[in-house]
Amino acid sequence: MTFTAPTSQPPSAPQAASAGQIEAQVASAVLNAVSVTASPATDVASGWLAFSGLPRWLQQELRSDHAGEFGAVMIYRGILAISRDASVREFAALHLQTEQKHLTLMEEIVPVAGRTRLLPLWSVMGWLTGALPALFGRQAVFATIEAVETFVDHHYEQQIVRLMPEGEHGPLRQVLLDCQADEVSHRDEAASLALPKRNVMLRLWCAIVGSGSAAAVVAAKRV
Repeated sequence: MTFTAPTSQPPSAPQAASAGQIEAQVASAVLNAVSVTASPATDVASGWLAFSGLPRWLQQELRSDHAGEFGAVMIYRGILAISRDASVREFAALHLQTEQKHLTLMEEIVPVAGRTRLLPLWSVMGWLTGALPALFGRQAVFATIEAVETFVDHHYEQQIVRLMPEGEHGPLRQVLLDCQADEVSHRDEAASLALPKRNVMLRLWCAIVGSGSAAAVVAAKRV
């Protein structure tokens, strides 16, 4: 907040600000301070509402969203590191671009201090979640992505229904809606490419992926 400099006289005849001018400036500054305090704090650098001023539940959800998008980037990197199937690589490369955009958005919304401390673990686990099914072929990859994105769709939906479209959280809600729509698109594409009939091992793996994603959200919220 800056004070408006009092009107000065020409250099040859400088005058000190009068008591009335000083009092008016102080009163204006106080009114501005009250106005800023009464309105939602905004992170000037990112343009989003200050993370520290958000409700605790929303901070936790956004922390888990950031962790999830970070993990998604690593999943597709794991797939690309292992798979040599042209269709799988094209699928992964395209979706990696989308997930990287999501991660960039979340990095703007969630400051470094607000992120989970488990990101190094997320890096390894995400990479393995992509790399392991890639070892077993395209059907394992598509089934894995369908399982992951099914969970992510539900996770975003739980947050969206708690935010009002109008008001201070409206822009954030729209970001979550846009991310959710992309994840649903990924899920549906993977489902269309995966065979409906799956062996016991693949069904078990997808169940582990789903429950592991849920456990990861809980951990990201707390740590």
